[in-house]
Amino acid sequence: MQSSISKLMRRTASRPALFTASRLSFSLPAHGTPDGELVNRLYAKGSPEWNDLKNSSDAAMELSLNHRQTCDIELLLNGGFSPLTGFMTSSEYNGVVNNMHLPDGTIWPMPITLDVSEEKALEIEKSGAKMLVLRDGEHNPIAVLDVEDIWRPNKQIEAEAVFGGDGEHPAIQYLMNSAGNMYIGGKLHGFQLPPHYDYAELRKTPQEVRSMFAAKGWSKISAFQTRNPMHRAHIELTKKALEVSPDMNLLIHPVVGMTKPGDVDHHTRVKCINAVLPTYPQDRTALSVFPLAMRMGGPREAIWHCLIRKNYGCTHFILGRDHAGPGSNSKGDDFYGPYDARDAAVSAAAETGMNCLSFEMQVYSPDDDCYYPSNDVPVGKDGAPKKVLKLSGTEVRKRLKTGEEIPAWFSYPAVVDILRNAHPPNHKKGVTIFFTGLSGSGKSTIANALCEKLMEVQERRVSILDGDYMRKLVSSELGFSEEHRNLNIKRIGFISSLVARSGGLAIAAPIAPYKVSRDFVRETCEAEGGYIECYVAASLDLCEQRDKKGLYAKARKGIIKGMTGVDDPYEEPKNPEIRIETGNLSVAEAVDQVMDYLYAEGYILREKKENLL
Repeated sequence: MQSSISKLMRRTASRPALFTASRLSFSLPAHGTPDGELVNRLYAKGSPEWNDLKNSSDAAMELSLNHRQTCDIELLLNGGFSPLTGFMTSSEYNGVVNNMHLPDGTIWPMPITLDVSEEKALEIEKSGAKMLVLRDGEHNPIAVLDVEDIWRPNKQIEAEAVFGGDGEHPAIQYLMNSAGNMYIGGKLHGFQLPPHYDYAELRKTPQEVRSMFAAKGWSKISAFQTRNPMHRAHIELTKKALEVSPDMNLLIHPVVGMTKPGDVDHHTRVKCINAVLPTYPQDRTALSVFPLAMRMGGPREAIWHCLIRKNYGCTHFILGRDHAGPGSNSKGDDFYGPYDARDAAVSAAAETGMNCLSFEMQVYSPDDDCYYPSNDVPVGKDGAPKKVLKLSGTEVRKRLKTGEEIPAWFSYPAVVDILRNAHPPNHKKGVTIFFTGLSGSGKSTIANALCEKLMEVQERRVSILDGDYMRKLVSSELGFSEEHRNLNIKRIGFISSLVARSGGLAIAAPIAPYKVSRDFVRETCEAEGGYIECYVAASLDLCEQRDKKGLYAKARKGIIKGMTGVDDPYEEPKNPEIRIETGNLSVAEAVDQVMDYLYAEGYILREKKENLL
């Protein structure tokens, strides 16, 4: 990974600079456009152009945008992605993937593509459609796309060149498992930006941010991007940026689009930042939110962020440790080096036209009650570097989960309170307990017994989503094809997530034979609370012996088809939280196994008996 990035940086550095640091000012041109103006692909509602577009597209094919595509199209339409005028064509895509440059030589590191399924691409090609109406998740018409190019990308090359190739990288997971296999490119003609109903006063377009800077009289602005709550180390780092010069100002620009799975939601993020804003000089600090769909792409992402902030009118960009990095994989190996992203952006600065403010990780000195860069900790009286403290993100999440103290030197109490409200300890949050296993393994019996036990020992409401009942009520129109079975499980997962979101305990007990739908359930439910997968591992012979419904016997005789374990596969979970071997366990013992896990993980607190006499 590092060798390919370093080669790319050398190629980038060898190109002539587009804008030198000496020309940086508020009049900083938009990136890569011939006249230096922001790209604007929006038509004014009711204008002749808007009416013509509407009339000409009334009978056009439609395409619904997912969350990431909706984030992308907003920044394409409002100029945040200048000089792009639409979703990339294959020539633009190939140049960006292979050497981080558009066909005209303009640096651009991140593919911005509109992915669709093979079936949808074939439908569009057969119809001969020249335009598509793109709609958001609420069916609002957002833009018309000129269909210029439809092609099948080599996703493996994209994964390796853009993100480094580690299959556990979240962007590669998305690319391989969620994104469609075909891409469509072409110019956009915008009806409107995607509607939002939160933080209206903070959702400023690049032009509105530039106008805000002009109104404030700012000509030197440093942008700080974050996908996390701002703790004291972030605050100290951004205040050091203000110290670069007396006329430096600060734009705090948190992401409210897509970030890494597991990050705090954007409402919590913005609330935490609002809580610490009073600690900044008010005449030199501004807050605006940023609808980016992050890719967590490390080096390339850092360069991308610089270019976007250039379009927002900023002159400087703050870069610290592991900027836009997704952390480490399951083996504990970091996807990127701690300063790969920072160094990549600095190497490309002459070409991007942005000043990069590079900072080391900030660490806390209890002796001095202040933060120092990790490479500049002063020595104490004994001649040794002073003792410093730091808390990792993993440790903070653990303390939120358990309710342990988060010290005031790490984060302001107001921020911690917001985080605790948004992320209560395990014994106060909703949980999904998802049983999976063959028919006859004992899932439903254990689930029902567990429900009774949970009602006895804790106060949260408990809901059971039994596979048979779900089939009769929620999924009665579905058959037993692989597609329908996956859809049934996804419905169960979605309902379970709603129960958990409301603070309840959801117990689901379907067969759930396929990994893909179980993965969907895990991701959906983990976003709303705790998630525990329980694999009820009974042998096929044992399940057939227990078969009260006679399903296996009918399957063996060919009376029914597609019986899991007989003529349809069961994909065994590889890493469930709990594996229950029911062959030699009583129901009570199986329940105890689940309860022991719930106690150990703090989802239930052991009751302390008090002497009330």
